[in-house]
Amino acid sequence: MNNSLASNIIRFIVLLLVQVTICSNINLFGYINPFIYIIFILLFPVNNNRLLFLVIAFSLGLFIDVFLDSGGVHAAASVFLAYARPLFLKYVFGTLYNNQTIKFSKLQLNELVIYVSFMTLFHHFLVFNLEIFNISQILLVLKKTLISSLLTAVLSILIILLFKSHK
Repeated sequence: MNNSLASNIIRFIVLLLVQVTICSNINLFGYINPFIYIIFILLFPVNNNRLLFLVIAFSLGLFIDVFLDSGGVHAAASVFLAYARPLFLKYVFGTLYNNQTIKFSKLQLNELVIYVSFMTLFHHFLVFNLEIFNISQILLVLKKTLISSLLTAVLSILIILLFKSHK
């Protein structure tokens, strides 16, 4: 088993456990729900098999749904986020993404903030839109999306920077 595979398996399990044991119990003011499990989707290697990535993202979302009893909302949002990730990578990194030479451990802080923020906003909008599923509640969806995305993005960036390899 190579180092990348082992680190991805460990990241998957740790983020899943932290999400279901700690982050799922955070519900500040009824609007703030951090979903740090998306760090796995954000940091998954770019040059891996795309179908495998979609299956793993679905599995992660499905596990979250099983533990949170959320009826497939996280599975759908995770798969859609994984599917749309190349668009975000191309938008943030431009031609660098075309060559697939992105090393997430070597990103500058501004690139990391932009990438994490866009992906988090996209994911949270999908989750809360599917959760509420009522067009008349769009202001509630937007409110929950913005506030939860802010907390999730800050936590995600801090976690990524904390565990970033300093070679």
